Amino acid sequence: MNSFPAKYHRLETVPVPVGEVMVGGGHPVVLQSMTNTSTMDTAATVAQSMRLVDAGASLVRITAPSVKAAENLQEIKTALRRKGYRVPLIADIHYQAKAAEVAARIVEKVRINPGNYTDRSVPGKKTFSDADYQAELERIHSRLKPLVQVCNTYGTALRVGSNHGSLSQRIMSRYGNSPEGMAVAAMEFIEILEDLGFHKIVVSMKASNPRVMVYSVRRMVAMMQAHGRVYPFHLGVTEAGNGREGRIKSAVGISSLLEEGIGDTIRVSLTEAPEKELPVAALIAGHYGEMTSAKEPLSVSLPVGHTAYRGRMNKHEHPVWAIPSEVPPPAISWITVTTPSLSEDLLRAVAGDERLGVILDLSRATALCPYRTLFAQLARLEREVFVMLKADFGSLPKEELYVKAARLFGFFLLDGLGDGVMASSRVISDEALYPVLLDLLQASRVRISKAEFIACPSCGRTQFNIEKALEEVKKATSSLKGLTIGVMGCIVNGPGEMADADYGYVGAGRGKVALYKGQQQVANNVPEEEAVQRLLELIERDTPS
Repeated sequence: MNSFPAKYHRLETVPVPVGEVMVGGGHPVVLQSMTNTSTMDTAATVAQSMRLVDAGASLVRITAPSVKAAENLQEIKTALRRKGYRVPLIADIHYQAKAAEVAARIVEKVRINPGNYTDRSVPGKKTFSDADYQAELERIHSRLKPLVQVCNTYGTALRVGSNHGSLSQRIMSRYGNSPEGMAVAAMEFIEILEDLGFHKIVVSMKASNPRVMVYSVRRMVAMMQAHGRVYPFHLGVTEAGNGREGRIKSAVGISSLLEEGIGDTIRVSLTEAPEKELPVAALIAGHYGEMTSAKEPLSVSLPVGHTAYRGRMNKHEHPVWAIPSEVPPPAISWITVTTPSLSEDLLRAVAGDERLGVILDLSRATALCPYRTLFAQLARLEREVFVMLKADFGSLPKEELYVKAARLFGFFLLDGLGDGVMASSRVISDEALYPVLLDLLQASRVRISKAEFIACPSCGRTQFNIEKALEEVKKATSSLKGLTIGVMGCIVNGPGEMADADYGYVGAGRGKVALYKGQQQVANNVPEEEAVQRLLELIERDTPS
Protein backbone atom coordinates (compact mmCIF):
# COMPACT_ATOMS: atom_id res chain seq x y z
CA MET A 1 0.00 0.00 0.00
CA ASN A 2 1.11 3.56 -0.74
CA SER A 3 -0.24 6.81 0.67
CA PHE A 4 -1.84 9.35 -1.69
CA PRO A 5 -3.39 12.79 -1.10
CA ALA A 6 -7.19 12.72 -0.78
CA LYS A 7 -7.63 16.51 -0.70
CA TYR A 8 -6.23 19.38 -2.73
CA HIS A 9 -3.50 20.82 -0.51
CA ARG A 10 -0.92 23.17 -2.03
CA LEU A 11 2.59 22.01 -1.18
CA GLU A 12 4.37 24.58 0.96
CA THR A 13 7.63 25.52 -0.76
CA VAL A 14 10.38 28.04 -0.14
CA PRO A 15 9.67 31.29 -2.07
CA VAL A 16 12.43 31.98 -4.61
CA PRO A 17 12.68 35.39 -6.32
CA VAL A 18 13.61 35.26 -10.00
CA GLY A 19 14.09 38.93 -10.72
CA GLU A 20 10.73 40.53 -9.99
CA VAL A 21 8.83 37.22 -10.25
CA MET A 22 8.25 35.07 -7.17
CA VAL A 23 8.31 31.30 -7.68
CA GLY A 24 6.88 29.10 -4.92
CA GLY A 25 5.83 30.10 -1.44
CA GLY A 26 2.13 29.91 -2.34
CA HIS A 27 2.38 32.35 -5.25
CA PRO A 28 0.40 31.62 -8.45
CA VAL A 29 1.88 29.10 -10.87
CA VAL A 30 4.32 30.90 -13.18
CA LEU A 31 4.24 30.24 -16.94
CA GLN A 32 7.46 30.12 -18.93
CA SER A 33 8.80 29.15 -22.34
CA MET A 34 12.10 29.00 -24.22
CA THR A 35 13.31 30.68 -27.39
CA ASN A 36 14.47 28.57 -30.33
CA THR A 37 16.45 31.28 -32.13
CA SER A 38 20.24 31.47 -32.26
CA THR A 39 21.40 33.32 -29.14
CA MET A 40 23.96 35.15 -31.27
CA ASP A 41 21.10 36.57 -33.36
CA THR A 42 20.20 39.32 -30.92
CA ALA A 43 17.37 40.83 -32.95
CA ALA A 44 15.61 37.50 -33.56
CA THR A 45 15.95 36.41 -29.92
CA VAL A 46 14.67 39.75 -28.63
CA ALA A 47 11.70 39.66 -31.02
CA GLN A 48 10.79 36.12 -30.05
CA SER A 49 11.19 36.86 -26.33
CA MET A 50 8.75 39.75 -26.73
CA ARG A 51 6.26 37.45 -28.48
CA LEU A 52 6.55 34.96 -25.64
CA VAL A 53 5.84 37.64 -23.03
CA ASP A 54 2.90 38.91 -25.08
CA ALA A 55 1.58 35.32 -25.21
CA GLY A 56 1.70 35.00 -21.41
CA ALA A 57 5.24 34.05 -20.37
CA SER A 58 6.44 35.49 -17.06
CA LEU A 59 9.90 33.92 -17.52
CA VAL A 60 11.88 33.42 -20.75
CA ARG A 61 14.68 30.88 -21.11
CA ILE A 62 17.47 31.27 -23.69
CA THR A 63 20.18 28.75 -24.52
CA ALA A 64 23.82 29.70 -23.89
CA PRO A 65 25.88 26.92 -25.49
CA SER A 66 29.16 28.84 -25.24
CA VAL A 67 30.82 31.61 -23.26
CA LYS A 68 30.36 33.92 -26.25
CA ALA A 69 26.62 33.16 -26.33
CA ALA A 70 26.41 33.72 -22.57
CA GLU A 71 28.06 37.11 -22.99
CA ASN A 72 25.53 38.04 -25.67
CA LEU A 73 22.72 37.61 -23.14
CA GLN A 74 23.63 41.11 -21.95
CA GLU A 75 22.86 42.54 -25.41
CA ILE A 76 19.54 40.69 -25.44
CA LYS A 77 18.61 41.84 -21.95
CA THR A 78 19.54 45.45 -22.68
CA ALA A 79 17.48 45.47 -25.89
CA LEU A 80 14.46 43.99 -24.11
CA ARG A 81 14.66 46.60 -21.34
CA ARG A 82 14.88 49.38 -23.94
CA LYS A 83 11.65 48.11 -25.46
CA GLY A 84 9.92 48.06 -22.06
CA TYR A 85 10.12 44.29 -21.42
CA ARG A 86 11.40 43.56 -17.90
CA VAL A 87 10.82 39.80 -18.10
CA PRO A 88 13.37 37.81 -16.05
CA LEU A 89 15.69 35.76 -18.25
CA ILE A 90 16.93 32.23 -17.64
CA ALA A 91 20.16 30.99 -19.20
CA ASP A 92 20.07 27.36 -20.32
CA ILE A 93 23.58 25.94 -19.90
CA HIS A 94 24.58 22.60 -21.37
CA TYR A 95 28.09 22.52 -22.77
CA GLN A 96 30.32 24.69 -20.60
CA ALA A 97 30.25 25.27 -16.86
CA LYS A 98 32.21 28.49 -17.50
CA ALA A 99 29.29 29.83 -19.54
CA ALA A 100 27.08 29.45 -16.45
CA GLU A 101 29.38 31.72 -14.45
CA VAL A 102 29.26 34.35 -17.20
CA ALA A 103 25.47 34.12 -17.57
CA ALA A 104 24.88 34.28 -13.80
CA ARG A 105 26.24 37.85 -13.83
CA ILE A 106 23.63 38.87 -16.41
CA VAL A 107 20.37 36.92 -16.10
CA GLU A 108 18.04 36.28 -13.18
CA LYS A 109 18.25 32.49 -13.20
CA VAL A 110 20.55 29.80 -14.60
CA ARG A 111 19.51 26.27 -15.50
CA ILE A 112 22.54 24.02 -15.15
CA ASN A 113 23.17 20.60 -16.63
CA PRO A 114 24.36 18.27 -13.84
CA GLY A 115 26.49 16.50 -16.45
CA ASN A 116 28.82 19.52 -16.50
CA TYR A 117 29.68 18.88 -12.86
CA THR A 118 29.67 15.09 -12.46
CA ASP A 119 32.55 12.85 -13.56
CA ARG A 120 32.67 11.60 -17.13
CA SER A 121 31.59 8.00 -17.71
CA VAL A 122 34.31 5.35 -17.61
CA PRO A 123 33.63 2.55 -20.14
CA GLY A 124 33.03 -0.77 -18.41
CA LYS A 125 32.87 0.63 -14.88
CA LYS A 126 29.75 -0.76 -13.20
CA THR A 127 30.45 -0.57 -9.48
CA PHE A 128 31.44 2.30 -7.22
CA SER A 129 32.76 1.82 -3.70
CA ASP A 130 31.61 4.11 -0.90
CA ALA A 131 34.97 5.87 -1.22
CA ASP A 132 34.46 6.36 -4.99
CA TYR A 133 31.00 7.68 -4.33
CA GLN A 134 32.14 10.20 -1.74
CA ALA A 135 35.11 11.31 -3.82
CA GLU A 136 32.87 12.27 -6.74
CA LEU A 137 30.54 14.22 -4.44
CA GLU A 138 33.54 16.18 -3.22
CA ARG A 139 34.57 16.93 -6.81
CA ILE A 140 31.03 18.14 -7.61
CA HIS A 141 31.24 20.41 -4.55
CA SER A 142 34.50 21.86 -5.83
CA ARG A 143 33.18 22.36 -9.38
CA LEU A 144 29.97 24.07 -8.24
CA LYS A 145 31.64 26.47 -5.83
CA PRO A 146 32.70 29.16 -8.38
CA LEU A 147 29.18 29.32 -9.86
CA VAL A 148 27.56 29.54 -6.43
CA GLN A 149 29.85 32.40 -5.46
CA VAL A 150 28.74 34.34 -8.56
CA CYS A 151 25.06 33.56 -7.93
CA ASN A 152 25.30 34.71 -4.32
CA THR A 153 26.99 37.94 -5.40
CA TYR A 154 24.46 38.77 -8.13
CA GLY A 155 21.31 37.31 -6.53
CA THR A 156 20.87 34.77 -9.31
CA ALA A 157 18.63 31.73 -8.83
CA LEU A 158 19.58 28.23 -9.99
CA ARG A 159 17.44 25.50 -11.47
CA VAL A 160 18.81 22.07 -10.63
CA GLY A 161 17.40 18.59 -10.94
CA SER A 162 17.49 15.45 -13.04
CA ASN A 163 16.56 14.40 -16.55
CA HIS A 164 15.54 10.80 -17.16
CA GLY A 165 18.24 9.21 -19.26
CA SER A 166 20.92 11.72 -18.24
CA LEU A 167 21.92 10.33 -14.86
CA SER A 168 25.58 9.90 -13.96
CA GLN A 169 27.27 6.52 -14.21
CA ARG A 170 27.69 6.58 -10.42
CA ILE A 171 23.96 7.06 -9.77
CA MET A 172 23.04 4.48 -12.42
CA SER A 173 25.27 1.90 -10.74
CA ARG A 174 23.14 1.99 -7.59
CA TYR A 175 19.66 3.06 -8.65
CA GLY A 176 19.41 2.42 -12.39
CA ASN A 177 17.63 4.80 -14.74
CA SER A 178 14.72 5.17 -12.31
CA PRO A 179 12.61 7.80 -10.50
CA GLU A 180 14.51 6.94 -7.33
CA GLY A 181 17.84 7.57 -9.05
CA MET A 182 16.58 10.88 -10.43
CA ALA A 183 15.51 12.04 -6.97
CA VAL A 184 18.75 10.94 -5.31
CA ALA A 185 20.83 12.75 -7.95
CA ALA A 186 18.87 15.99 -7.52
CA MET A 187 19.03 15.76 -3.74
CA GLU A 188 22.82 15.45 -3.89
CA PHE A 189 23.05 18.77 -5.73
CA ILE A 190 20.67 20.46 -3.32
CA GLU A 191 22.69 19.34 -0.29
CA ILE A 192 25.91 20.56 -1.90
CA LEU A 193 24.37 23.94 -2.74
CA GLU A 194 23.06 24.30 0.81
CA ASP A 195 26.49 23.42 2.17
CA LEU A 196 27.83 26.29 0.06
CA GLY A 197 25.27 28.61 1.66
CA PHE A 198 22.97 28.80 -1.37
CA HIS A 199 19.15 28.49 -1.19
CA LYS A 200 17.69 30.23 -4.28
CA ILE A 201 16.91 26.86 -5.84
CA VAL A 202 14.17 25.69 -8.21
CA VAL A 203 13.93 21.92 -8.73
CA SER A 204 12.96 20.04 -11.89
CA MET A 205 12.53 16.34 -12.60
CA LYS A 206 12.09 15.92 -16.36
CA ALA A 207 11.15 12.87 -18.43
CA SER A 208 9.39 12.28 -21.73
CA ASN A 209 7.35 9.57 -20.01
CA PRO A 210 4.65 11.30 -17.90
CA ARG A 211 4.54 8.45 -15.40
CA VAL A 212 8.30 8.62 -14.77
CA MET A 213 8.07 12.40 -14.39
CA VAL A 214 5.20 12.20 -11.90
CA TYR A 215 6.75 9.42 -9.82
CA SER A 216 10.16 11.13 -9.67
CA VAL A 217 8.61 14.42 -8.52
CA ARG A 218 6.60 12.65 -5.82
CA ARG A 219 9.75 10.92 -4.63
CA MET A 220 11.61 14.24 -4.64
CA VAL A 221 8.86 15.86 -2.54
CA ALA A 222 9.17 13.09 0.05
CA MET A 223 12.97 13.46 0.18
CA MET A 224 12.85 17.23 0.60
CA GLN A 225 10.15 16.98 3.27
CA ALA A 226 12.35 14.55 5.19
CA HIS A 227 15.25 16.93 4.64
CA GLY A 228 13.29 19.79 6.19
CA ARG A 229 13.21 22.29 3.31
CA VAL A 230 11.03 22.02 0.19
CA TYR A 231 12.12 24.09 -2.80
CA PRO A 232 9.69 25.13 -5.57
CA PHE A 233 9.14 22.80 -8.52
CA HIS A 234 9.45 23.46 -12.24
CA LEU A 235 7.11 20.99 -13.98
CA GLY A 236 7.17 19.77 -17.54
CA VAL A 237 7.08 16.66 -19.71
CA THR A 238 10.24 16.99 -21.75
CA GLU A 239 10.23 16.24 -25.47
CA ALA A 240 6.41 15.90 -25.51
CA GLY A 241 6.21 16.30 -29.29
CA ASN A 242 3.65 18.32 -31.22
CA GLY A 243 -0.02 18.63 -32.09
CA ARG A 244 -2.71 16.85 -30.14
CA GLU A 245 -0.34 14.20 -28.77
CA GLY A 246 2.09 16.77 -27.37
CA ARG A 247 -0.66 18.74 -25.67
CA ILE A 248 -2.25 15.66 -24.14
CA LYS A 249 1.05 14.21 -22.95
CA SER A 250 2.06 17.50 -21.33
CA ALA A 251 -1.31 17.96 -19.66
CA VAL A 252 -1.39 14.40 -18.30
CA GLY A 253 1.94 14.84 -16.52
CA ILE A 254 1.69 18.46 -15.37
CA SER A 255 -1.97 18.37 -14.31
CA SER A 256 -1.54 15.17 -12.30
CA LEU A 257 0.97 16.92 -10.06
CA LEU A 258 -0.86 20.25 -9.90
CA GLU A 259 -3.91 18.27 -8.71
CA GLU A 260 -1.80 17.17 -5.74
CA GLY A 261 -0.76 20.76 -5.04
CA ILE A 262 2.74 20.23 -6.47
CA GLY A 263 4.19 22.72 -8.95
CA ASP A 264 5.21 26.37 -8.91
CA THR A 265 6.26 27.07 -12.51
CA ILE A 266 5.46 25.10 -15.68
CA ARG A 267 6.64 24.86 -19.24
CA VAL A 268 4.78 22.95 -21.96
CA SER A 269 7.45 21.65 -24.37
CA LEU A 270 6.08 21.45 -27.91
CA THR A 271 7.93 20.91 -31.17
CA GLU A 272 6.22 23.99 -32.57
CA ALA A 273 6.76 27.74 -32.45
CA PRO A 274 7.34 28.41 -28.72
CA GLU A 275 4.57 31.01 -28.65
CA LYS A 276 2.11 28.13 -29.09
CA GLU A 277 3.19 26.62 -25.77
CA LEU A 278 1.76 29.46 -23.67
CA PRO A 279 -1.99 29.07 -24.39
CA VAL A 280 -1.71 25.38 -23.49
CA ALA A 281 0.19 26.18 -20.30
CA ALA A 282 -2.44 28.77 -19.39
CA LEU A 283 -5.23 26.20 -19.86
CA ILE A 284 -3.41 23.71 -17.64
CA ALA A 285 -2.54 26.15 -14.86
CA GLY A 286 -5.73 28.21 -15.03
CA HIS A 287 -7.87 25.57 -13.33
CA TYR A 288 -5.76 25.68 -10.17
CA GLY A 289 -5.87 29.43 -9.67
CA GLU A 290 -9.48 29.03 -8.56
CA MET A 291 -8.98 26.07 -6.22
CA THR A 292 -8.82 26.51 -2.44
CA SER A 293 -6.12 24.59 -0.60
CA ALA A 294 -7.26 22.47 2.34
CA LYS A 295 -5.83 23.65 5.66
CA GLU A 296 -4.48 20.19 6.45
CA PRO A 297 -3.54 17.36 4.07
CA LEU A 298 -5.56 14.13 4.06
CA SER A 299 -4.32 10.80 2.70
CA VAL A 300 -5.70 7.42 1.64
CA SER A 301 -3.88 4.14 1.06
CA LEU A 302 -4.00 2.47 -2.35
CA PRO A 303 -2.30 -0.67 -3.71
CA VAL A 304 -0.66 1.30 -6.54
CA GLY A 305 2.53 3.24 -7.15
CA HIS A 306 5.63 2.98 -9.31
CA THR A 307 6.56 -0.31 -7.60
CA ALA A 308 3.01 -1.74 -7.60
CA TYR A 309 1.41 -0.52 -10.82
CA ARG A 310 -1.93 -2.23 -11.57
CA GLY A 311 -2.33 -1.11 -15.17
CA ARG A 312 -3.65 -3.33 -17.94
CA MET A 313 -1.36 -2.39 -20.83
CA ASN A 314 -0.04 -5.94 -21.20
CA LYS A 315 -3.32 -7.72 -20.43
CA HIS A 316 -4.28 -8.11 -24.07
CA GLU A 317 -7.46 -9.98 -23.20
CA HIS A 318 -8.64 -7.01 -21.11
CA PRO A 319 -7.10 -3.79 -22.48
CA VAL A 320 -8.12 -0.41 -21.11
CA TRP A 321 -11.25 0.58 -23.00
CA ALA A 322 -11.83 3.80 -24.91
CA ILE A 323 -15.50 4.54 -25.62
CA PRO A 324 -16.43 7.80 -27.35
CA SER A 325 -20.16 7.70 -26.56
CA GLU A 326 -22.77 7.66 -23.81
CA VAL A 327 -23.37 3.91 -24.19
CA PRO A 328 -21.33 1.71 -21.81
CA PRO A 329 -20.33 -1.87 -22.66
CA PRO A 330 -23.37 -4.18 -22.41
CA ALA A 331 -21.64 -7.16 -20.78
CA ILE A 332 -21.60 -5.50 -17.36
CA SER A 333 -24.37 -4.03 -15.21
CA TRP A 334 -23.47 -0.51 -14.14
CA ILE A 335 -24.07 1.95 -11.37
CA THR A 336 -23.14 5.57 -12.04
CA VAL A 337 -21.67 7.67 -9.26
CA THR A 338 -20.65 11.32 -9.20
CA THR A 339 -19.43 11.51 -5.60
CA PRO A 340 -15.89 10.91 -4.28
CA SER A 341 -17.02 7.89 -2.24
CA LEU A 342 -19.65 5.15 -2.24
CA SER A 343 -22.40 4.91 0.36
CA GLU A 344 -22.47 1.77 2.49
CA ASP A 345 -25.51 0.50 0.55
CA LEU A 346 -23.80 0.93 -2.82
CA LEU A 347 -20.59 -0.60 -1.52
CA ARG A 348 -22.50 -3.70 -0.35
CA ALA A 349 -24.26 -3.92 -3.71
CA VAL A 350 -20.97 -3.78 -5.62
CA ALA A 351 -19.34 -6.28 -3.28
CA GLY A 352 -22.19 -8.75 -3.73
CA ASP A 353 -22.58 -8.73 -7.52
CA GLU A 354 -19.71 -9.98 -9.69
CA ARG A 355 -21.26 -8.41 -12.80
CA LEU A 356 -21.67 -4.95 -11.32
CA GLY A 357 -19.25 -2.23 -12.46
CA VAL A 358 -18.92 1.43 -11.56
CA ILE A 359 -19.13 4.39 -13.93
CA LEU A 360 -17.38 7.31 -12.23
CA ASP A 361 -18.83 10.44 -13.84
CA LEU A 362 -16.28 13.25 -13.54
CA SER A 363 -18.12 15.77 -15.72
CA ARG A 364 -18.61 18.21 -12.84
CA ALA A 365 -15.53 17.27 -10.80
CA THR A 366 -13.22 20.07 -9.67
CA ALA A 367 -10.60 18.66 -7.27
CA LEU A 368 -9.76 15.03 -8.17
CA CYS A 369 -7.80 13.86 -5.12
CA PRO A 370 -11.01 13.19 -3.10
CA TYR A 371 -12.09 10.55 -5.65
CA ARG A 372 -9.20 8.37 -4.54
CA THR A 373 -11.40 7.57 -1.54
CA LEU A 374 -13.73 5.64 -3.88
CA PHE A 375 -10.84 3.61 -5.28
CA ALA A 376 -9.61 2.92 -1.74
CA GLN A 377 -13.07 1.59 -0.84
CA LEU A 378 -13.12 -0.69 -3.87
CA ALA A 379 -9.57 -1.90 -3.19
CA ARG A 380 -10.72 -3.30 0.15
CA LEU A 381 -13.33 -5.55 -1.48
CA GLU A 382 -12.59 -9.21 -2.15
CA ARG A 383 -13.04 -8.80 -5.89
CA GLU A 384 -11.75 -6.51 -8.62
CA VAL A 385 -14.35 -3.98 -9.72
CA PHE A 386 -14.37 -2.62 -13.27
CA VAL A 387 -14.34 1.19 -13.08
CA MET A 388 -15.20 3.26 -16.14
CA LEU A 389 -14.08 6.91 -16.03
CA LYS A 390 -16.62 9.13 -17.76
CA ALA A 391 -16.91 12.80 -18.74
CA ASP A 392 -19.18 14.90 -20.93
CA PHE A 393 -17.19 17.79 -22.39
CA GLY A 394 -20.19 19.67 -23.72
CA SER A 395 -19.25 22.50 -26.07
CA LEU A 396 -15.59 22.82 -25.07
CA PRO A 397 -13.33 23.73 -28.04
CA LYS A 398 -10.90 21.01 -29.13
CA GLU A 399 -7.77 22.32 -27.41
CA GLU A 400 -9.61 22.86 -24.12
CA LEU A 401 -11.10 19.37 -24.41
CA TYR A 402 -7.63 17.84 -24.87
CA VAL A 403 -6.36 19.50 -21.70
CA LYS A 404 -9.45 18.77 -19.60
CA ALA A 405 -9.64 15.12 -20.69
CA ALA A 406 -5.95 14.71 -19.87
CA ARG A 407 -6.55 16.19 -16.42
CA LEU A 408 -9.71 14.24 -15.57
CA PHE A 409 -8.61 10.85 -16.89
CA GLY A 410 -4.80 10.96 -16.83
CA PHE A 411 -4.75 11.76 -13.10
CA PHE A 412 -6.20 8.31 -12.34
CA LEU A 413 -4.76 6.28 -15.21
CA LEU A 414 -1.14 7.16 -14.41
CA ASP A 415 -1.57 5.24 -11.14
CA GLY A 416 -3.45 2.35 -12.74
CA LEU A 417 -6.84 3.48 -11.44
CA GLY A 418 -9.66 2.94 -13.91
CA ASP A 419 -10.28 0.28 -16.54
CA GLY A 420 -11.78 2.40 -19.30
CA VAL A 421 -12.63 5.92 -20.38
CA MET A 422 -15.93 7.10 -21.82
CA ALA A 423 -16.43 10.58 -23.23
CA SER A 424 -18.93 12.66 -25.16
CA SER A 425 -18.79 16.06 -26.83
CA ARG A 426 -21.13 18.35 -28.72
CA VAL A 427 -18.18 19.72 -30.72
CA ILE A 428 -16.26 16.58 -31.68
CA SER A 429 -17.93 13.55 -33.27
CA ASP A 430 -17.55 10.09 -31.74
CA GLU A 431 -15.38 9.13 -34.71
CA ALA A 432 -13.02 12.06 -34.06
CA LEU A 433 -13.12 11.63 -30.27
CA TYR A 434 -11.93 8.02 -30.32
CA PRO A 435 -8.31 8.81 -31.39
CA VAL A 436 -8.21 11.55 -28.74
CA LEU A 437 -8.99 8.95 -26.08
CA LEU A 438 -6.41 6.55 -27.53
CA ASP A 439 -3.77 9.31 -27.39
CA LEU A 440 -4.71 9.90 -23.76
CA LEU A 441 -4.40 6.21 -22.89
CA GLN A 442 -1.03 6.10 -24.61
CA ALA A 443 0.22 9.22 -22.80
CA SER A 444 -0.86 7.58 -19.53
CA ARG A 445 1.03 4.42 -20.53
CA VAL A 446 -1.95 2.10 -20.09
CA ARG A 447 -2.66 1.20 -23.73
CA ILE A 448 -0.30 1.51 -26.69
CA SER A 449 -2.03 1.87 -30.06
CA LYS A 450 0.64 3.40 -32.33
CA ALA A 451 4.28 4.43 -32.41
CA GLU A 452 5.38 6.74 -29.60
CA PHE A 453 7.34 9.89 -30.45
CA ILE A 454 9.81 11.74 -28.25
CA ALA A 455 10.60 15.13 -29.78
CA CYS A 456 12.34 18.15 -28.29
CA PRO A 457 10.89 21.65 -28.71
CA SER A 458 14.20 22.81 -30.25
CA CYS A 459 16.27 25.80 -29.19
CA GLY A 460 19.17 27.86 -30.48
CA ARG A 461 21.32 24.71 -30.70
CA THR A 462 19.07 23.12 -33.36
CA GLN A 463 20.45 23.47 -36.89
CA PHE A 464 17.80 21.72 -38.98
CA ASN A 465 14.04 22.06 -39.47
CA ILE A 466 12.89 19.86 -36.60
CA GLU A 467 9.17 20.63 -37.00
CA LYS A 468 9.24 19.43 -40.61
CA ALA A 469 11.39 16.42 -39.70
CA LEU A 470 9.03 15.35 -36.91
CA GLU A 471 6.01 15.50 -39.23
CA GLU A 472 7.85 13.45 -41.87
CA VAL A 473 8.97 10.84 -39.33
CA LYS A 474 5.47 10.60 -37.83
CA LYS A 475 3.86 10.23 -41.25
CA ALA A 476 6.25 7.45 -42.18
CA THR A 477 6.28 5.50 -38.90
CA SER A 478 3.15 6.19 -36.82
CA SER A 479 1.63 2.81 -37.76
CA LEU A 480 4.55 0.95 -36.15
CA LYS A 481 2.71 0.14 -32.93
CA GLY A 482 4.98 -0.45 -29.94
CA LEU A 483 8.02 1.40 -31.28
CA THR A 484 9.32 4.58 -29.66
CA ILE A 485 11.15 7.00 -31.96
CA GLY A 486 13.07 10.07 -30.82
CA VAL A 487 13.41 13.20 -32.97
CA MET A 488 15.90 15.47 -31.23
CA GLY A 489 17.40 18.82 -32.14
CA CYS A 490 20.99 18.19 -31.05
CA ILE A 491 23.34 15.82 -29.28
CA VAL A 492 22.89 17.68 -25.96
CA ASN A 493 19.41 16.35 -25.25
CA GLY A 494 19.29 13.66 -27.90
CA PRO A 495 20.92 10.42 -26.73
CA GLY A 496 20.15 10.97 -23.03
CA GLU A 497 16.61 12.25 -23.09
CA MET A 498 15.41 9.73 -25.66
CA ALA A 499 16.49 6.98 -23.26
CA ASP A 500 13.23 5.09 -23.85
CA ALA A 501 13.50 5.26 -27.65
CA ASP A 502 14.06 2.27 -29.92
CA TYR A 503 15.34 4.54 -32.70
CA GLY A 504 16.55 8.12 -32.83
CA TYR A 505 16.83 10.95 -35.36
CA VAL A 506 19.23 13.52 -33.85
CA GLY A 507 20.65 16.76 -35.20
CA ALA A 508 24.40 16.51 -35.86
CA GLY A 509 25.18 19.91 -37.39
CA ARG A 510 23.77 22.26 -39.99
CA GLY A 511 21.48 20.17 -42.22
CA LYS A 512 22.98 16.92 -40.88
CA VAL A 513 21.41 14.13 -38.84
CA ALA A 514 22.72 11.20 -36.78
CA LEU A 515 20.64 8.01 -36.58
CA TYR A 516 20.47 5.87 -33.47
CA LYS A 517 19.35 2.37 -32.61
CA GLY A 518 18.64 2.54 -28.90
CA GLN A 519 21.55 4.44 -27.39
CA GLN A 520 23.97 3.37 -30.14
CA GLN A 521 24.76 5.73 -33.01
CA VAL A 522 24.61 3.79 -36.28
CA ALA A 523 24.99 6.61 -38.84
CA ASN A 524 26.35 10.15 -38.65
CA ASN A 525 26.27 13.26 -40.84
CA VAL A 526 23.34 11.96 -42.88
CA PRO A 527 21.99 14.76 -45.12
CA GLU A 528 18.67 16.00 -43.76
CA GLU A 529 16.85 15.27 -47.02
CA GLU A 530 17.93 11.58 -46.88
CA ALA A 531 17.52 10.97 -43.16
CA VAL A 532 13.87 9.87 -42.97
CA GLN A 533 14.37 7.25 -45.69
CA ARG A 534 17.56 6.02 -44.00
CA LEU A 535 15.67 5.75 -40.70
CA LEU A 536 12.93 3.69 -42.36
CA GLU A 537 15.54 1.39 -43.91
CA LEU A 538 17.14 0.92 -40.49
CA ILE A 539 13.79 -0.02 -38.92
CA GLU A 540 12.90 -2.35 -41.81
CA ARG A 541 16.22 -4.21 -41.44
CA ASP A 542 15.35 -4.93 -37.82
CA THR A 543 11.72 -5.89 -38.46
CA PRO A 544 10.99 -9.58 -39.09
CA SER A 545 9.29 -10.10 -42.45
